[in-house]
Amino acid sequence: MLGSTLSMPHIVDAVEFAQRNLNLDNAKNCFIAYFIARRVLKLCRHIRARGLRRSIKDLYQFIAHRTLQLVITFPSMRAKVKREMDAAKQDIDRMLIPKGDKVVRHLALPEHGRTLDWILGEMEQMDKEAPSHTNYKDGKLSGAVYHGGDDMEQVLVSAFQRYCVSNPLHPDVFPAVRKMEAEVVAMCLRLYNNPTGAGATTSGGTESILMSVKTHRDWARAVKGITEPEMVVPASVHAAFDKAAAYFKVKLHSIPVDPETRQVNLKHVRRAINSNTIMLAGSAINFPDGCQDDIVSLGKLAKKYKIGLHVDCCLGSFIMPFLEKAGFSSEPFDFRVEGVTAVSCDTHKYGFAPKGSSVIMYRSAELRQYQYYVNPEWAGGVYASPGLAGSRSGALIAGAWAAMHFMGEDGYTASCRDIVGAAKAIELAIQTSFPELYILGKPPASVVAFGSRSPDLNVLELGDRMSKKGWHLNALQNPPGLHIACTRLTVSMVDQFVQDLKDAVWDTKGSPAGKGTMVSLYGLGNSSAIGPQMVGSLISAFMDALYQA
Repeated sequence: MLGSTLSMPHIVDAVEFAQRNLNLDNAKNCFIAYFIARRVLKLCRHIRARGLRRSIKDLYQFIAHRTLQLVITFPSMRAKVKREMDAAKQDIDRMLIPKGDKVVRHLALPEHGRTLDWILGEMEQMDKEAPSHTNYKDGKLSGAVYHGGDDMEQVLVSAFQRYCVSNPLHPDVFPAVRKMEAEVVAMCLRLYNNPTGAGATTSGGTESILMSVKTHRDWARAVKGITEPEMVVPASVHAAFDKAAAYFKVKLHSIPVDPETRQVNLKHVRRAINSNTIMLAGSAINFPDGCQDDIVSLGKLAKKYKIGLHVDCCLGSFIMPFLEKAGFSSEPFDFRVEGVTAVSCDTHKYGFAPKGSSVIMYRSAELRQYQYYVNPEWAGGVYASPGLAGSRSGALIAGAWAAMHFMGEDGYTASCRDIVGAAKAIELAIQTSFPELYILGKPPASVVAFGSRSPDLNVLELGDRMSKKGWHLNALQNPPGLHIACTRLTVSMVDQFVQDLKDAVWDTKGSPAGKGTMVSLYGLGNSSAIGPQMVGSLISAFMDALYQA
């Protein structure tokens, strides 16, 4: 009895020690179980969104990529890759950077200021000394320069001159710029059938899309508590959505498009939506093939799951809203579609505003609140900006306002009629006169994309041969193809384009692929699992060359 009494404290201590360890083990087990469950849930969502076949393909490509990365670390292989990449970089330098004794490089400030005549003369000389120079006024450029005419140039120059030092960051100093910016947004909202909505100007389509993704992300975090946001987009959307996903830590599910209609597979979109989804996206029109997604069906999904839907009209801009007035058919794409929460429109494309001008529109002012950045505690005072930039050029806003007033509805309608008419003429010619080629989807507006249905015709080689004839077309991949984005400058060149295309097809058929830019670049990208990485290295070298004085 005495022995058992003396041992009781030891027994109690042992029980308490066991309970503490048991609780600790339970906590560890719960944490491990929670960690595994979260990983499994993410994996299941990923496989559900991409499908089992694509997931297996992704895994294979990942393993192949890692294996090839290991192989090219071998000294002999590393040296070979370096030689080839160095040669490619030298080609880039030769293409972009002027060389020769007569080339003057301005690497430091002049000791004394130069005159206006000297400055204009030096600019003219730099235009001439470039290794390759394309005169955009020849009308052989796909998109890129959306020229509103010589009279429009005068309008833009006058607006620039009047507001060249203005900055909308200071609306009290430049009240007219504030008014013009608000009116540009208001005019675009009415154009896209949401006069009671809200919006903001940006520096271009990429920033408009970035702002929309950021806005929907912050809205979903505040309203729905989503901390691991995801978005679901067609594979054909602009790369700015991938850029936004990288910048703002949003997981992006890229859904394949139908090879015939070029529209996104709605069944796969629905399957990819989960509790972390913040938004969907669609295009009217997309950049690769100029086709329009089924915005109505995407809107129904967005409304059903109470998520955002961004419609990218950056390229469609001042073409899509005028299609019906210009005599062409049109499918719903704007704020009249239920479920659409945001639309981006580039005023600097078919609106003919100066480059660096776009508008992001929202269904409501409440949603736009999530775009703003506000810091009330900064030592320099309260800081706020509506978008990525702080200071901005008021001259660009004035230019957009002036261009829109100079054109008016009748001017934009006529412009749409001419430009889309040119695109339709090219489309018809390809369909009726080129059995080797096929049109990608059913483009409704200004872009025509085509691929090769003949094994004897490499469409990228065709693009390189068209380049030799002075045409600058856009190369596509998945599937390989070419597109031309028609502008006002293209209108008078339709017959020349068709004739040059006939000659280029004849020259290309059956001939071996050359070493032109399109064939080399996109051939490298599809050459192996590390092909895209090597293309990325070349593109980085290209961007480095842009800053080499």
